[in-house]
Amino acid sequence: MYREKVTVGAGTEYPLKGLLTIPDGATGPVPAVVMVHGSGSSNMDEKVMKLTPFRDLADGLAAHGIASIRYDKRSFAHGRKMLKNLGAGLTVREETIEDAVLAIDMLKSDRRIDSDNIFILGHSMGAMLAPRIDAEGGNVKGLIMMAGTPHRLEDIVIRQLKQSQDPSGNPALRWVTGLEDKIFSKKFDGLYEMSDEEAKKKKFAGGMTLYYFKEMGQKTASDYLLESSKPAIIMQGGRDFQVLADDDFKAFKEQLAGRDNITYKLYPDLNHCFVTAIYDDILKASKEYSVERHIGEEVIGDIAKFIAEKEGTK
Repeated sequence: MYREKVTVGAGTEYPLKGLLTIPDGATGPVPAVVMVHGSGSSNMDEKVMKLTPFRDLADGLAAHGIASIRYDKRSFAHGRKMLKNLGAGLTVREETIEDAVLAIDMLKSDRRIDSDNIFILGHSMGAMLAPRIDAEGGNVKGLIMMAGTPHRLEDIVIRQLKQSQDPSGNPALRWVTGLEDKIFSKKFDGLYEMSDEEAKKKKFAGGMTLYYFKEMGQKTASDYLLESSKPAIIMQGGRDFQVLADDDFKAFKEQLAGRDNITYKLYPDLNHCFVTAIYDDILKASKEYSVERHIGEEVIGDIAKFIAEKEGTK
C-alpha cells in the first residue's frame, strides 16, 4: 500500500489534513471506504491514547485491496473557529456530515477508485450518523457501522454518566455525581417540545447547546435505515462498555427485524475500539485505552468480505 496526503475541504473555511491509502499493485479502480469519527475531537487515526483504530483499519483493508480516506475531524482542526462562527447553532452537520460528503466526493472523482463501490465506515457516533450521511449527499454503496447505537445521543450521555458513578465514593470522582444531578433530572426534559431558539439558549457543556442534541435526535440511525435499502453491516464488541451489546446491538436487531439488507456481527471479546478488551468498567476507560493493541484480521476480514459481497450488486 501507499499513503497519499490529501486535504478534505481544500479551499473551504475548514480544510482538513487527511490520508488516502491505496493498495499496492492495484490494477484498475478499487473499492474504498470513508472513515467517520466518533464523538469528541479526533485526529485522522481516531487516536485514543495508545489505540489508533482508523490507522489499523486503513492498513488492514489495503491488504485486502480496499482503499480508504481518513482525515482530521473538523472539531480537532478548527474547534475554536467553529464555535466562534456557529456558536449555539453548531450541529453534527457542520461538525461531521459536511466533511464526510466532501471526502466521498473526492473518492468519486479519483480514477483509481471505483466510484460505484464506495462505503461509509462509521465508528461510534460516526456509525450513528452513517445512514444520515448517505441520505444527505453521500449516496454510497453501503454502510459499515461499528459500535453504533439506535438510541438518541442524549440517552447515551445519560446512561454513560450513570455508569460513571463511583460506588466507592472516591473523592476524585465526585464531580460525576454533581453532573448527574444537574443533567439527569432537568437538562433534557422537554427537549423536543422546545423551539430551536429555546434549545440554542440552553447550554450543555463547553460551547455546546441543547440544540446540538435536538437537531441530531429528530431521526435516529434506525429511522434512516428503515427508509433505505442500502446494505449495511452492524458490528459490536461484546465487552464494549460505552455502547452495549445487550442494549444497543440488541435494539438494532429488534428495530430492524426482517430487513434482509442488514448484517450483524458480534465480537464477544472486543471493546469499543474493536481490540481485545482488558477491563469491563467505564471507570477504567483510561487504563483500557492506554495499552497498545491493534484491530485484528477477524474484524478487518469481515469488513473486506462485506465489501466484496456487495461489489457489483445493484
